[in-house]
Amino acid sequence: MELKRNRILFKILILLISSLWITIPLSAQITKGLNYSLESSGSFSKAEQTPFWLLSNRQGLSSLSNTNGYLRLGLVRPFEKRKHFSYAYGLDFVTAAKYTSSLIVHQAYLDLRYQALTLSLGSKERWSEMQNKQLSSGGLTYSGNARPIPQARIGFPEYVSVPFTNNWLKVRGHVAYGAFTDEKWQRDFAVSGNRRTEHVLYHSKALFWKIGKEPLAPFVYEGGLEMEAQFGGNAYGSTGKIDMPNRLADFLRVFVPTGGDNRSPEGEQTNIYGNHMGSWHSSLAYVRNDWKVRGYFEHYFNDHSMMFWEYGWKDGLVGLELTLPKRMMVQQIVLEYMTSKDQSGPIYNDTDVVIPEQISAEDNYYNHYIYNGWQHWGMAIGSPLMLSPIYNSDGSLSFKSNRVESFHLGFSGTLSREIDYRILYTTNRSWGTYKNPYPEILKDSYYLWEMNYQPRKLKGWKFTASLGLDRGELAGYNNGLLFTIKKTGLLNNN
Repeated sequence: MELKRNRILFKILILLISSLWITIPLSAQITKGLNYSLESSGSFSKAEQTPFWLLSNRQGLSSLSNTNGYLRLGLVRPFEKRKHFSYAYGLDFVTAAKYTSSLIVHQAYLDLRYQALTLSLGSKERWSEMQNKQLSSGGLTYSGNARPIPQARIGFPEYVSVPFTNNWLKVRGHVAYGAFTDEKWQRDFAVSGNRRTEHVLYHSKALFWKIGKEPLAPFVYEGGLEMEAQFGGNAYGSTGKIDMPNRLADFLRVFVPTGGDNRSPEGEQTNIYGNHMGSWHSSLAYVRNDWKVRGYFEHYFNDHSMMFWEYGWKDGLVGLELTLPKRMMVQQIVLEYMTSKDQSGPIYNDTDVVIPEQISAEDNYYNHYIYNGWQHWGMAIGSPLMLSPIYNSDGSLSFKSNRVESFHLGFSGTLSREIDYRILYTTNRSWGTYKNPYPEILKDSYYLWEMNYQPRKLKGWKFTASLGLDRGELAGYNNGLLFTIKKTGLLNNN
């Protein structure tokens, strides 16, 4: 039955392609510079599930099932250069086998740009704010590990110079509102009694700055703040249904985090309305000819107690990125250390005039008492090293291992003009959570070897082979292969 349905979906995909070819002559301007990509991928694992690095940081386009695959069609029109006003759009359809859904509208967006200001509408792949998307373990607040969240986003995606600073100070940032799309999957996944949500809304905002005039200044500093939130919608669980209001005033409450009114649950009135989290970022780069060394730090916070210095910044991601000349076999190296063990401590008693006895700490990263967790379609929106709910065999959508410590190494380079590669190695130690700790520390190691072949005689073709291994007590012992074939090209350049 599933195979028959996939065949029908694939036929629909072919009809969409055919209709596009018919309409192109009638809309030459709209399709000018339109790029296409056709991709086929299959994963095969000698275990019960897909290895960690064949599953993680792939924009949610992966499956835990030990045998899975997809067919993918992408159409992208980029912005036209040297125009004050321009537009771009993208459509990305996937028909999949043994995924969380068999037909996926992975990307569907329209971007409008006036000079440096951009309005983006729809579902679009986005990555960590300051980490290397190929070699990093991923950002703590947002990583590119989960499926894109449809949203309306306005801002400056690229750095723009601040007036009167002679290009020594630049800023970028955004404000966005959107909606999660996995409620049907949650109903199927969550075992009766486990918390699930419907109609949940999304909010994101960020501001970053860069100090240093490139390429004149050898040192360049970048810093910034990003914040994300879940709000609105309904939650279902063992205690019944919880309604979260989503009026215009509530949109403002998540933009400037404040408590809810009397239509919100009691806990949202005494604290902050919605589920908020974010990161402080800091980066310093040194550039010398073809060499670049960059150190970076991301401090994650789950609420205001860790946002500032009240409890100290003991948790975060520290990284070092080295970029080498292109003539060398190894061209980029990333080293990272991440810890989320502290979470403001196990418990903290505080007293003041208003609240005689206040119990703080136990921030319980990525979990929330109303929303099931910082996840989309079962995958962590933040770091995949806090193992995603898709791994839970009991139908729970919570994060059961958010106190972790990891060391990560990634490097990439070229073997020839046609072959490049990347290698990832991660060690991870897990304590569980404060409320549900593991009896003893669980240790895991994750490996990835990946090679890309782009023959010069076959323009636009790319062949990728990936080998993933897991060795440990939490993710298990898994060996797997992932093969991908991709063809890209230009549909219309008139």
